[in-house]
Amino acid sequence: MGRGHYKIFLGMAAGVGKTYRMLQEGRAERDAGRDVAIGYLEPHKRKETSDQAIGLEAVPRRKVPYREVEVEEMDLPAILARRPELALIDELAHSNPSGLEHRKRYEDIADVLDAGIDVFSTVNVQHLESLNDRVAELTGVRVRETVPDSVLGTADEVVLVDLTPEALVARLRAGKIYPEENIDAALNNFFRIENLAALREVSLRQVAEDVETKRLTFHVSEPLGTREEAVAAEVPRAVGERILALVRPQPSSQRLVRRAWRSAQRLGTGLDLLWVKPPGKPVGGEEERQVTALRQLASVLGATLLVEEHDDLVVAAARVVRERGITYVMVGESRPPRGLTRLREPLPQRLMDATPAGVDVRIVAHRGSREGEG
Repeated sequence: MGRGHYKIFLGMAAGVGKTYRMLQEGRAERDAGRDVAIGYLEPHKRKETSDQAIGLEAVPRRKVPYREVEVEEMDLPAILARRPELALIDELAHSNPSGLEHRKRYEDIADVLDAGIDVFSTVNVQHLESLNDRVAELTGVRVRETVPDSVLGTADEVVLVDLTPEALVARLRAGKIYPEENIDAALNNFFRIENLAALREVSLRQVAEDVETKRLTFHVSEPLGTREEAVAAEVPRAVGERILALVRPQPSSQRLVRRAWRSAQRLGTGLDLLWVKPPGKPVGGEEERQVTALRQLASVLGATLLVEEHDDLVVAAARVVRERGITYVMVGESRPPRGLTRLREPLPQRLMDATPAGVDVRIVAHRGSREGEG
């Protein structure tokens, strides 16, 4: 029994029609003779979406206690027992209440796929972990429910459900996305035209990168007919790019990690994180919480967090660069120098002087702090 086929419908924001499109394609599969069942559907009281579900079998939800109330959640064991050929599972980024099989719905979906069941699912681009900071900068809204970007990478197909910002706002004004009492607040916040235009661009870029990654993977895995093709396929592996991000136990480092991870994805390479800890310094309180947060983020993104004890950041970083074959070093913005530190060379210059030729050093601006200062 092989793994199920996985298709994700990706959108820039709520209301573009991801769930509608998923149900539409699910109905087409059913009409073609396949056994299709709804594993979980969240139509958000949108009549057009609910109408698309008419006639499709739905696996009953289970009731779960949550904060002194009962909520209805997807019933993973029931889906596995029902065993349709295709399961339609909405809201990929959903967080489950405690006590269920998994903490996140994308983990539930992994079990369904492993059982040999095909899955259609939906997600908005702002729920991708590496885009969390970027979306917060664009919209002023920090998304709390995220999924690792690698989830998109495991999908066999990623379908962009696209709509112009103007068309989406028109849908909102017509009451097709939120109830009437919520429309004005949405228009004045998340659903501003400039926000939607930026999110649409992010969505288009995300799908383009996903397609390019799959294309390169496909071509490298295909039999190569000529020596020239073989050499061309070996070029990315011969270059051996690898990124190192220098982090500190503070919130701004999480933004640096996400930016570095996206750069690593574009290069098709791995990401190492390095925290150079002062020798003998105890770690506790807020610093310990920030280290834990960095470890969790590294785990979600598939990066490696290295901790080195040394009293000179540059010396320690240069050694790691040589040992791990690093070609790019990414650092966050430094605080403005004061006193005698103004006479010292800036960190990026010291890193370039200490690392081998060919290693690039890049500074990642912390826009959030600049906006705050302004």
